[in-house]
Amino acid sequence: MNGNGEMTGTTWITESGFLETPILLTNTFSVGSVRQATLKWMVDTSWSNENWWWAFPVVAETYDGFLNDIYGFQIQEHHVLEAINNTSTTKVEEGNVGGGTGMMSFGFKGGIGTSSRILKFPDTTYTVGVLVQSNFGDKKRFRIDGVPVGKELKDTLNIEYHGQPESRRKNGDGSIIVIVATDIPLLPYQLKRITRRIPIGIGKLGGIGANGSGDIFIAFSTANQDAYIREGKTKAETISKDWMNDVFEATIQAVEEAIINAMIAAKTMEGINGNKVYALPHQKLIEIMKKYNRIKQ
Repeated sequence: MNGNGEMTGTTWITESGFLETPILLTNTFSVGSVRQATLKWMVDTSWSNENWWWAFPVVAETYDGFLNDIYGFQIQEHHVLEAINNTSTTKVEEGNVGGGTGMMSFGFKGGIGTSSRILKFPDTTYTVGVLVQSNFGDKKRFRIDGVPVGKELKDTLNIEYHGQPESRRKNGDGSIIVIVATDIPLLPYQLKRITRRIPIGIGKLGGIGANGSGDIFIAFSTANQDAYIREGKTKAETISKDWMNDVFEATIQAVEEAIINAMIAAKTMEGINGNKVYALPHQKLIEIMKKYNRIKQ
């Protein structure tokens, strides 16, 4: 949506239509070290059974320099290997975790968030899952379900700045990485159509793709496991164009909710130079939503 950011490996994904490596999320200045460590892991684990192969790891970033000692290049190989080796199919942690540890959203503490939707076509159940690393948005534009939450919280303390020199960061600067994963059988062009709907979910909360924001997205399907071959012919299953409307809606809803979940799960954090970012105040949020009749009294 806006290119002030980075996600490596996407040139080949766009060309080939296949995601061949893990997806890793980090901060802006650690993309290189995370990518290198991922390549080493792939070599050490014999990721490919071929003697001659290449890979383009997918590493995406958002900027956490307000809280993190980003110029200290703190992310090392062992952090990356620990993250990869600890992956699981259990519930995803949210808030101040992983690459989202030092991130902010709409002026409050942000981070990792996730959400999903269940679809049925017509007798098979599928899932559309979304994971975000949320680090974007201007407080004054923040809204939930149409409620101007940011304006209602305009006098609520959200940031304490003690660092030097003064930051050039503008309100709304930051970034958001969105990953959509689904088991719906979709072809690459259909997955690209899904990524084009992600900005709708972001926009519903008040995101505008600000000049200083890197808003970068990727979607993949785990279906058609036998489609990736080096020689010969193969077959791939897909759904009709008319069914895509439900997938679009599921994606938009899950993106919106994942960002909110990241903020709800996040906790107040003090970082470098004593800089501090406060969590979204839960009780005040409930009161605001009641005020606008979004929650029953």
